[in-house]
Amino acid sequence: MAYQVIIPAAGQGKRMGAGRNKVLLELNQLPIFIHTLKVFEMDQDCNGIYLAINPRDESEMKALLHEHHITKVVALAPGGKERQHSIYNALKFVKQKGIILVHDAARPFINKKLLDPLVKAAEENGASILAVPVKDTVKKAAGKIVTETVERTSLWAVQTPQAFRFSILMQAYQKAEQDDFLGTDDASLVERIGHNVVIVEGSYDNIKLTTPEDLYFAEAIIRKQNGNHSP
Repeated sequence: MAYQVIIPAAGQGKRMGAGRNKVLLELNQLPIFIHTLKVFEMDQDCNGIYLAINPRDESEMKALLHEHHITKVVALAPGGKERQHSIYNALKFVKQKGIILVHDAARPFINKKLLDPLVKAAEENGASILAVPVKDTVKKAAGKIVTETVERTSLWAVQTPQAFRFSILMQAYQKAEQDDFLGTDDASLVERIGHNVVIVEGSYDNIKLTTPEDLYFAEAIIRKQNGNHSP
Protein backbone atom coordinates (compact mmCIF):
# COMPACT_ATOMS: atom_id res chain seq x y z
CA MET A 1 0.00 0.00 0.00
CA ALA A 2 1.77 3.08 -1.28
CA TYR A 3 2.26 6.21 0.79
CA GLN A 4 4.40 9.32 1.12
CA VAL A 5 5.82 10.69 4.37
CA ILE A 6 6.43 14.14 5.79
CA ILE A 7 9.23 14.30 8.35
CA PRO A 8 9.67 17.55 10.32
CA ALA A 9 13.33 17.93 11.24
CA ALA A 10 13.64 21.66 11.88
CA GLY A 11 13.43 21.70 15.68
CA GLN A 12 16.10 23.22 17.87
CA GLY A 13 16.03 20.40 20.40
CA LYS A 14 16.45 22.66 23.43
CA ARG A 15 15.50 19.92 25.89
CA MET A 16 18.31 17.76 24.51
CA GLY A 17 20.77 20.49 25.57
CA ALA A 18 23.15 19.70 22.71
CA GLY A 19 23.46 23.22 21.34
CA ARG A 20 22.39 22.02 17.87
CA ASN A 21 19.56 20.24 16.11
CA LYS A 22 19.12 17.00 18.04
CA VAL A 23 18.37 14.94 14.92
CA LEU A 24 21.97 15.55 13.80
CA LEU A 25 23.33 13.90 16.94
CA GLU A 26 24.80 10.45 16.41
CA LEU A 27 23.23 7.25 17.66
CA ASN A 28 25.22 4.09 17.05
CA GLN A 29 27.51 6.06 14.69
CA LEU A 30 24.68 7.42 12.53
CA PRO A 31 22.80 10.75 12.81
CA ILE A 32 19.41 10.18 14.39
CA PHE A 33 17.47 11.44 11.38
CA ILE A 34 19.40 9.12 9.05
CA HIS A 35 18.29 6.13 11.18
CA THR A 36 14.72 7.35 10.68
CA LEU A 37 15.01 8.03 6.97
CA LYS A 38 16.57 4.65 6.27
CA VAL A 39 13.38 2.92 7.39
CA PHE A 40 11.39 4.73 4.71
CA GLU A 41 14.19 4.49 2.14
CA MET A 42 14.10 0.70 2.46
CA ASP A 43 10.29 0.40 2.41
CA GLN A 44 9.20 -0.25 -1.16
CA ASP A 45 5.75 1.15 -0.36
CA CYS A 46 7.21 4.60 0.38
CA ASN A 47 7.03 6.74 -2.77
CA GLY A 48 8.55 9.92 -1.41
CA ILE A 49 9.90 11.74 1.63
CA TYR A 50 9.26 15.43 2.33
CA LEU A 51 11.75 16.77 4.84
CA ALA A 52 11.05 20.04 6.68
CA ILE A 53 14.35 21.58 7.77
CA ASN A 54 15.93 24.64 9.30
CA PRO A 55 17.75 26.51 6.49
CA ARG A 56 20.92 26.67 8.62
CA ASP A 57 21.06 22.85 8.58
CA GLU A 58 20.47 22.51 4.83
CA SER A 59 24.04 22.03 3.61
CA GLU A 60 24.89 19.54 6.37
CA MET A 61 21.69 17.57 5.84
CA LYS A 62 22.14 17.46 2.07
CA ALA A 63 25.66 16.11 2.54
CA LEU A 64 24.42 13.43 4.94
CA LEU A 65 21.59 12.42 2.59
CA HIS A 66 24.15 11.94 -0.17
CA GLU A 67 26.64 10.13 2.07
CA HIS A 68 24.06 7.64 3.30
CA HIS A 69 22.36 7.11 -0.08
CA ILE A 70 18.95 8.50 0.89
CA THR A 71 17.32 8.93 -2.54
CA LYS A 72 13.60 9.24 -1.77
CA VAL A 73 13.70 12.83 -0.47
CA VAL A 74 11.75 14.72 -3.14
CA ALA A 75 11.55 18.10 -1.39
CA LEU A 76 13.20 20.07 1.40
CA ALA A 77 10.58 22.38 2.88
CA PRO A 78 11.42 25.37 5.10
CA GLY A 79 10.75 24.79 8.76
CA GLY A 80 8.32 27.08 10.53
CA LYS A 81 8.07 28.59 13.99
CA GLU A 82 6.17 25.55 15.29
CA ARG A 83 6.15 21.89 14.24
CA GLN A 84 2.66 22.38 12.80
CA HIS A 85 3.90 25.17 10.53
CA SER A 86 6.78 23.01 9.30
CA ILE A 87 4.42 20.17 8.39
CA TYR A 88 2.04 22.52 6.59
CA ASN A 89 4.95 23.94 4.59
CA ALA A 90 5.93 20.41 3.55
CA LEU A 91 2.33 19.42 2.82
CA LYS A 92 2.15 22.17 0.20
CA PHE A 93 4.94 20.43 -1.75
CA VAL A 94 2.98 17.18 -2.08
CA LYS A 95 1.72 16.70 -5.63
CA GLN A 96 0.91 12.98 -5.76
CA LYS A 97 -2.20 12.46 -3.67
CA GLY A 98 -3.02 9.37 -1.62
CA ILE A 99 -1.94 8.39 1.90
CA ILE A 100 0.34 10.82 3.71
CA LEU A 101 2.25 9.89 6.84
CA VAL A 102 3.69 12.38 9.30
CA HIS A 103 6.59 11.09 11.38
CA ASP A 104 9.01 12.62 13.89
CA ALA A 105 12.62 12.68 12.68
CA ALA A 106 13.68 11.93 16.27
CA ARG A 107 11.68 8.68 16.40
CA PRO A 108 14.17 6.26 14.79
CA PHE A 109 12.70 2.91 15.89
CA ILE A 110 9.67 2.82 13.60
CA ASN A 111 9.54 -0.33 11.49
CA LYS A 112 7.72 -2.00 8.62
CA LYS A 113 5.58 -4.15 10.94
CA LEU A 114 4.00 -0.98 12.33
CA LEU A 115 3.81 0.89 9.03
CA ASP A 116 1.74 -1.68 7.14
CA PRO A 117 -1.31 -1.82 9.46
CA LEU A 118 -1.15 1.94 9.98
CA VAL A 119 -1.33 2.66 6.24
CA LYS A 120 -4.06 0.06 5.76
CA ALA A 121 -6.16 1.65 8.51
CA ALA A 122 -5.74 5.10 6.93
CA GLU A 123 -6.80 3.77 3.53
CA GLU A 124 -9.91 2.19 5.04
CA ASN A 125 -10.87 4.95 7.50
CA GLY A 126 -9.14 8.13 6.30
CA ALA A 127 -7.09 8.72 9.44
CA SER A 128 -5.06 6.51 11.77
CA ILE A 129 -2.46 6.90 14.49
CA LEU A 130 -0.02 4.69 16.35
CA ALA A 131 -0.48 4.61 20.11
CA VAL A 132 0.25 2.40 23.10
CA PRO A 133 -1.85 1.87 26.25
CA VAL A 134 -0.80 4.10 29.14
CA LYS A 135 0.94 1.98 31.78
CA ASP A 136 1.43 4.52 34.56
CA THR A 137 -1.19 5.82 36.95
CA VAL A 138 -2.21 9.29 35.77
CA LYS A 139 -3.39 12.02 38.11
CA LYS A 140 -4.88 15.47 37.50
CA ALA A 141 -3.67 18.23 39.78
CA ALA A 142 -4.25 21.86 40.65
CA GLY A 143 -0.75 23.15 41.14
CA LYS A 144 0.82 20.26 43.03
CA ILE A 145 -2.36 19.09 44.76
CA VAL A 146 -3.98 15.96 43.28
CA THR A 147 -7.59 16.55 42.29
CA GLU A 148 -8.35 13.29 40.52
CA THR A 149 -6.91 9.88 39.64
CA VAL A 150 -7.69 9.34 35.98
CA GLU A 151 -9.14 5.98 34.92
CA ARG A 152 -6.45 4.76 32.54
CA THR A 153 -8.03 1.84 30.65
CA SER A 154 -9.23 4.28 27.97
CA LEU A 155 -5.95 6.27 27.81
CA TRP A 156 -3.41 5.89 25.02
CA ALA A 157 0.05 7.46 24.59
CA VAL A 158 0.17 8.70 21.02
CA GLN A 159 3.15 8.16 18.72
CA THR A 160 4.05 8.80 15.11
CA PRO A 161 3.71 8.07 12.26
CA GLN A 162 0.18 9.32 11.92
CA ALA A 163 -1.47 8.54 8.59
CA PHE A 164 -4.18 10.33 6.61
CA ARG A 165 -5.76 10.63 3.21
CA PHE A 166 -4.18 13.70 1.65
CA SER A 167 -7.51 15.50 1.20
CA ILE A 168 -8.42 15.09 4.87
CA LEU A 169 -5.06 16.25 6.19
CA MET A 170 -4.96 19.27 3.86
CA GLN A 171 -8.50 20.26 4.86
CA ALA A 172 -7.54 19.99 8.54
CA TYR A 173 -4.46 22.16 8.08
CA GLN A 174 -6.32 24.77 6.06
CA LYS A 175 -8.98 24.99 8.76
CA ALA A 176 -6.33 25.30 11.49
CA GLU A 177 -4.65 28.13 9.58
CA GLN A 178 -7.98 29.86 9.05
CA ASP A 179 -8.79 29.65 12.77
CA ASP A 180 -5.24 30.37 13.94
CA PHE A 181 -5.41 27.09 15.87
CA LEU A 182 -2.30 25.30 17.12
CA GLY A 183 -2.86 21.61 17.84
CA THR A 184 -0.87 19.10 19.84
CA ASP A 185 -0.49 16.74 16.88
CA ASP A 186 -1.80 16.19 13.36
CA ALA A 187 -4.65 13.98 14.56
CA SER A 188 -5.94 16.79 16.77
CA LEU A 189 -6.38 18.95 13.67
CA VAL A 190 -8.25 16.16 11.90
CA GLU A 191 -10.45 15.62 14.95
CA ARG A 192 -11.40 19.33 14.82
CA ILE A 193 -12.98 18.93 11.39
CA GLY A 194 -15.14 16.06 12.66
CA HIS A 195 -13.27 13.10 11.21
CA ASN A 196 -12.78 9.90 13.19
CA VAL A 197 -9.21 8.81 13.91
CA VAL A 198 -8.52 5.08 14.32
CA ILE A 199 -5.89 3.79 16.75
CA VAL A 200 -3.39 1.16 15.62
CA GLU A 201 -1.41 -0.29 18.52
CA GLY A 202 2.23 0.76 18.32
CA SER A 203 5.33 -0.35 20.19
CA TYR A 204 6.85 0.86 23.44
CA ASP A 205 10.21 0.83 21.60
CA ASN A 206 8.96 3.53 19.23
CA ILE A 207 10.23 6.31 21.48
CA LYS A 208 10.89 9.94 20.63
CA LEU A 209 14.38 11.15 21.54
CA THR A 210 13.78 14.41 23.40
CA THR A 211 16.13 14.54 26.41
CA PRO A 212 19.68 13.26 27.05
CA GLU A 213 18.22 10.42 29.11
CA ASP A 214 16.34 9.19 26.04
CA LEU A 215 19.65 8.41 24.35
CA TYR A 216 20.37 5.79 27.04
CA PHE A 217 17.03 4.14 26.32
CA ALA A 218 17.78 4.28 22.59
CA GLU A 219 21.10 2.51 23.08
CA ALA A 220 19.33 -0.18 25.10
CA ILE A 221 16.77 -0.66 22.31
CA ILE A 222 19.57 -1.03 19.78
CA ARG A 223 21.26 -3.65 21.95
CA LYS A 224 17.98 -5.53 22.25
CA GLN A 225 17.43 -5.40 18.50
CA ASN A 226 20.95 -6.69 17.95
CA GLY A 227 20.38 -9.55 20.41
CA ASN A 228 22.78 -8.16 23.00
CA HIS A 229 21.05 -7.60 26.34
CA SER A 230 24.13 -6.83 28.40
CA PRO A 231 24.20 -3.45 30.19
